[in-house]
Amino acid sequence: MNGIQRKILTMSATVLFIMVAIWVVLTYYNQKTQEQYNDILQRYLRMNEATDRSHQTISALNDYLLKPSSVKLETLKLTQAKLLKAKEGIALLRNVDNAFTLTSYINMIDSLVETSNLSVMFEEQRNPEQSAVRFEETTRIDKYITETTLTLIDKEVRTYDHFYRGIIGQSEKLKQLGMWLLSLITIILLLFTYWFSLSITKPIHRLTLAAKELSRGRFDKQIEIHSNDEISFLAKTFDRMRININNLISEIQQKAQLESELQQSKLLLKESQLRSLQSQINPHFLFNTLDTLSKKAYLDGSEETSDLIASVAGLLRYNLRRLDRAVTLQDELSVMLKYIEIQKARFTDRLHYVQEIDDSCLELKLPCLTLQPIIENAIIHAVEPLEDGGLITFRIRRDGNEAIIQIEDTGDGIDAETVKRIMEDGPQSESQGHSTGIGFSNVVKRLRLFFGKEDVISIHSAIGQGTLVTIKIPFTEVQDDHAQAAASR
Repeated sequence: MNGIQRKILTMSATVLFIMVAIWVVLTYYNQKTQEQYNDILQRYLRMNEATDRSHQTISALNDYLLKPSSVKLETLKLTQAKLLKAKEGIALLRNVDNAFTLTSYINMIDSLVETSNLSVMFEEQRNPEQSAVRFEETTRIDKYITETTLTLIDKEVRTYDHFYRGIIGQSEKLKQLGMWLLSLITIILLLFTYWFSLSITKPIHRLTLAAKELSRGRFDKQIEIHSNDEISFLAKTFDRMRININNLISEIQQKAQLESELQQSKLLLKESQLRSLQSQINPHFLFNTLDTLSKKAYLDGSEETSDLIASVAGLLRYNLRRLDRAVTLQDELSVMLKYIEIQKARFTDRLHYVQEIDDSCLELKLPCLTLQPIIENAIIHAVEPLEDGGLITFRIRRDGNEAIIQIEDTGDGIDAETVKRIMEDGPQSESQGHSTGIGFSNVVKRLRLFFGKEDVISIHSAIGQGTLVTIKIPFTEVQDDHAQAAASR
């Protein structure tokens, strides 16, 4: 058994033994006193019970005489039986001091029962006068029983007066014994605690001094603590730590260097991923746009052609930005509307566009070229292949601490497998954009890298039910202040 554990168990056993000894002594005296108290209390209760039963008998007899019935007679018989049973208990209380009085008391109880029976008999014989006389006699006997009960209790008090005095003396002795035991236990515990604490704190103090030396960089001083418990083992272990600490510090420094290099590599990797997601303007879109402009100029010769060319120029300038720089939602919305104007010129009445914009969200930051590829994807799949075209609905609203951007189309929808492939960085061949070369999965990647979470974008679609794309952009404190200012304007 280890030293500290042995000391603790010894101290616990000592305290437990003393507590058990005190408990046994106090329990013995308490049990003895309680038995004596119970005996006296039972004597008083039995006397008092006889008086109560006597009163109940008088009350039951009175009820019967006032209005005789079999039920009330049965109640009277029951109270008489209880009174006789109480009389049997009182007979057990006989001693030298109360023998004569107790005999008279018992006889009075018998007389009360007999007289009550006579009153009932005369009532049954239609003799109310004799019945009333017996009832009055029964009442007098009840008063005598009550007075005799008080006399007996008074004698009991005088008889057991010496017992009360003995209990008081016994309590004083128990109090003195308790004080002596408390003093003895206190002294023993103080001595034992001092010895126990000294045997532990002294080696710990030496170990603390050795730790201070190590904290100052002095690893050449050997740690020696002579003890027969676990602290000695701790000191030896601490000394071995002193020997190996230089190697551990060196390893920690190397690991810290590796962690730093790994972190830098992660940052470089993220930057490389952002850069690798940049794309160039697709010439196919330029050709389609120029062809549209040519036909528009040929057919109309109006100023709309100038506006359309301005939209294309703005769109091209925006697409030449670096994709790793954040832009505001206002900027994205502006370039998206330019793109919509271009596509309206191309598809005329086949393209229907509706928007609902909350201006308080327009100062939020997001990656460049996020909205246009999604709108373009909706046009490619929900407007271009359909003869009657389709409807694209664009919404921006605030929900708590997030801005919710929704792009919904009325196309043929996307099956679950395609949605899963797009959201899990699948192949880009089917979703590449015509104007920017940036497909849907590309947008998903950049949004996740930008905001650092996976659920920033979601797609809800089914075959024949259209497609709903939802983007959730969190508000920062600064952005929230800007949003409130914009809303107030």
